[in-house]
Amino acid sequence: MSTEAYVVGVDFGSLSGRAVVVRASDGAELADAVYEYPHGVMDEVLASSGATLPPDWALQDANDYVDVLKHAVPEAVALAGINPGDVVAIGTDFTACTVLPVLSDGTPLSNLPEYVNRPHAYVKLWKHHAAQPQADRINDTARERGESWLPRYGGFISSEWEFAKGLQLLEEDPEIYRRMDHWVEAADWIIWQLCGVYVRNACTAGYKGILQDGEYPSTDFLTALNPGFAGFVSDKLEHPIGQLGDAAGTLTAEAAAWTGLSEGITVAVGNVDAHVTAPAAKATTPGMMVAIMGTSTCHVMNGSELREVPGMCGVVDGGITPGLYGYEAGQSGVGDIFGWFVDELGSAAVSEDAAAAGKSVHQYLMDLSDTKPIGSHGLIALDWESGNRSVLVDHELSGVVVGLTLTTPPEDIYRALVESTAFGARTIVETFNASGVPVTEFIVAGGLLKNKPLMQVYSDVLGMPISIIDSDQGPALGSAIHAAVAAGVYPTVQAAGEAMGKIRHAVYTPRPEAQAMYDRLFAEYSLLHDYFGRGGNDVMHRLKAIRREVLA
Repeated sequence: MSTEAYVVGVDFGSLSGRAVVVRASDGAELADAVYEYPHGVMDEVLASSGATLPPDWALQDANDYVDVLKHAVPEAVALAGINPGDVVAIGTDFTACTVLPVLSDGTPLSNLPEYVNRPHAYVKLWKHHAAQPQADRINDTARERGESWLPRYGGFISSEWEFAKGLQLLEEDPEIYRRMDHWVEAADWIIWQLCGVYVRNACTAGYKGILQDGEYPSTDFLTALNPGFAGFVSDKLEHPIGQLGDAAGTLTAEAAAWTGLSEGITVAVGNVDAHVTAPAAKATTPGMMVAIMGTSTCHVMNGSELREVPGMCGVVDGGITPGLYGYEAGQSGVGDIFGWFVDELGSAAVSEDAAAAGKSVHQYLMDLSDTKPIGSHGLIALDWESGNRSVLVDHELSGVVVGLTLTTPPEDIYRALVESTAFGARTIVETFNASGVPVTEFIVAGGLLKNKPLMQVYSDVLGMPISIIDSDQGPALGSAIHAAVAAGVYPTVQAAGEAMGKIRHAVYTPRPEAQAMYDRLFAEYSLLHDYFGRGGNDVMHRLKAIRREVLA
């Protein structure tokens, strides 16, 4: 038998799950495998019935997550060529505020025959934004009552989070609400499937479940929202908390059969895809902001002091690294915006040209735009096609492109969309700096780091060097690091991160002339940002209201 110990990390993303096999001694990634969710994201129709979903919905089928365990894990282990018996632990991460209603034994309500055609019985993905009216009431009520926890979330609770989605469920399908025993983060549900134990992880509880200093919002507050919501915490949500890097339990016989791993190995407490990536990038000290850039971007960093940052997604004691305050911010749409443009507005001619060049449409448009002088397209875009997560925390906002003419080619629009996401990131960084949480290094993880021209745009816009995680599977590596800690291979997450994490510092540096031009363009972006986002013109909210009225 090998003297080496191995760990498996599984990253559950928006469209697929990825498993990676990692050597615990040095973090070497031996193999990985990806499994696409069969049901994908249900944002237009419910797969079981074909019924049209209302605007701003985004659902998933929890059975797809188990299928990842059945396919991606054994495939990755087989590709690694190791003895499955040498795997000592498994860890997972998930998109945060992806929640589902379940029975006391963990059965998703969508698996019950009587509820298979009920949309509210399914998983609500993080980007389900249909609970905005409930989020607005939560925020208004919290401000009126002077709730002490609200500043810990930058002054806003998001429509993406547990309470807003739970309140929407109560008010729109009270039968499902009454039938469910637990309102569970998918990050915890998948751990439940692996080890047979429901443990609520500290990360999602703190950032998405309004758990601060050991307390949730009071029963009085919940009653003020809706009398039927008074028992939400005590009846549906509250559960023992597991700390990051701890063991949730051990692998059951059933889960061992799914994964091909040994029954009884350690299963780590669940975690969030962004936060789990920090030790994978060796970013466990204050000032190192990790941006996990994919369909959306989540920004996480540690701080030594507790500060209030406007529009942040939360600050949680030990939320990323034990002993430090973990800060989170984010952008609801990044890669999703680029994908929308290519999929919905890209022409056949562009696709043909990209194929002839041997490139993806994304890379073709980015490379083509990179041959032109910065600012020559005459465009400014707002990156709100999926709303704004930080710093405005308003998912009723929508996208804008200013400056279009009859001669604007597709690569110019694509470039403007890329730049808009970089401007959104700069807005977040500058807000943190101004709030006493200085960002000293900007580190990128996620699928978009492979796009070199895009990374250069971010460096130029931010006016900062861009470091990158030296791994194609940053979240999965982070989950493997936490698994190694849970199994006792390392004493702390910091120690495991130093041994197993991977980072390349200052891979991209700002170009002075480009930075100067982007400073000018960012000033224009900021004017539009505040005009449409801070009450100068409420047209986006009015348009959303009209759309709902027409589609009702």
